[in-house]
Amino acid sequence: MNNFTYYQPQSVAQALPLLENRWGRVELLAGGTDLLDRLKEYVSTPERIVSLTAIEGPFREISAIPQAGQPPKVTIGAGVRLVDIAESKLLAPYPALTTAAAQIAGPQIRNMGTLGGSLCQRNRCWYFRDTHIQCLLKGGRKCYAHEGENQFHAIFTQGHPCVIVHPSTLAPPLIALGATAQIVSPRGNRELPLEKMFQAPSKPDQREHTLAPDEILLSVTVAPNLPPGTRLANASYEVKQKVTSDWPLVQAAVAFAIEPGSQRARNVRIVLGHVAPTPLLSPEAAQELEGKVVTEATAATAAAAAIQGARPLSQNGYKVPMLKAAVKRAILLAAGFKPDWE
Repeated sequence: MNNFTYYQPQSVAQALPLLENRWGRVELLAGGTDLLDRLKEYVSTPERIVSLTAIEGPFREISAIPQAGQPPKVTIGAGVRLVDIAESKLLAPYPALTTAAAQIAGPQIRNMGTLGGSLCQRNRCWYFRDTHIQCLLKGGRKCYAHEGENQFHAIFTQGHPCVIVHPSTLAPPLIALGATAQIVSPRGNRELPLEKMFQAPSKPDQREHTLAPDEILLSVTVAPNLPPGTRLANASYEVKQKVTSDWPLVQAAVAFAIEPGSQRARNVRIVLGHVAPTPLLSPEAAQELEGKVVTEATAATAAAAAIQGARPLSQNGYKVPMLKAAVKRAILLAAGFKPDWE
């Protein structure tokens, strides 16, 4: 790897002046499971690395505030490890999130990787990761996956010059739960819905997220606002080639409120993962389930709506039925159905 200067600030306030207003010269280091790979492959060649590993306090904590008649408001620091998310009792009302965290890679990665790293990691496209290939995201003129090896790429491709899939497994459940991101920069703090923190990049000065080069993700807050008298149902379901050390081929995360009497679903949110350049909210699927009792039939109808608009590439059409099954199973798991497919 190229030489660089290493900084280890003790606080976010000390880290901010070390950043720049353009990408490339500075990289943030959290768990390192993504950045170290990119450094070794010469995909990233920063002059400075700013390590966040010495920052303590809320940045590395999970905190919860009880809410009357609602699930607790939980804030997760960007520096919290994946294993701590998976095992946190404070996050027990949010199995979509804890299940997703527990299924990421293997124990070693979960003990190193962080929430912020998961949400802000670069894509895993092999053309992007090959230092010899100048794809769109490295200043080239084409996305080689359109006509090349694309079996693990996007199936929602319309309007996307670059057909990567977003690599985060935590983003879909967090978006389904209506999470918000807290972000800091030299200009101050800002907050935005988590789904707005992601974008489909198509050139070198863009990332898979909308953070500016001089911004740091501080934390993510989950605080669902349920209709009175309802309970929260949520789940995440993913399909992998291998149980560990692998990214999902497809993922579905769902969250909705259930009316105790009628058992109807309200405020439905369904998010598709690893099938598009961003985590993909599916209002079509949510609409099919909204106001209905969750059954095998209604879950199947919502799942069929979720795959509408899919435009698979030459080698990844298999993802379409996989995604349909994942959405149906996530809905049924959230509603408390016992899995009959295992």
